[in-house]
Amino acid sequence: MSGGEPVRRRVLISGRVQGVGFRWSCQRVADSLSLSGWCRNLPDGRVEAVFEGDPKAVEQAVAWCRGGPPSALVTAVDVVPEMPDGLRGFGLR
Repeated sequence: MSGGEPVRRRVLISGRVQGVGFRWSCQRVADSLSLSGWCRNLPDGRVEAVFEGDPKAVEQAVAWCRGGPPSALVTAVDVVPEMPDGLRGFGLR
């Protein structure tokens, strides 16, 4: 994929998103799109993800977050544009 200069998006996902395999599914999606970043559970019940890479791939990952894995129930997704950090690989925190 080659959609331009790398971009970074911080995504905060609300709903039934912990304990449903969201982070592992997110990692698979990011890996399949060759994105860097990370994903973690937050104490308030949300999931936070950071995606870095090709703009089109990042948008695909953000779009996936709006639904998540089959057992998730996403009620809100907040997307914050950030400056790319040069991350390598995608990890779980």
